[in-house]
Amino acid sequence: MKINKALSATLIASVFVITLAGCDRDGPLEEAGEKMDDSIDDAGDAIEDATDGN
Repeated sequence: MKINKALSATLIASVFVITLAGCDRDGPLEEAGEKMDDSIDDAGDAIEDATDGN
């Protein structure tokens, strides 16, 4: 019984470690999304700057 609990705990911990390790790298879609977000933010800032003087 103790072996089953230890094995289960080890398996669960391994799954968490593998899941977290997979989150370190950004894929190409993540990078493209970040570039789009930056572009939208830049456009919003440009519009805000252009309308501040009026």
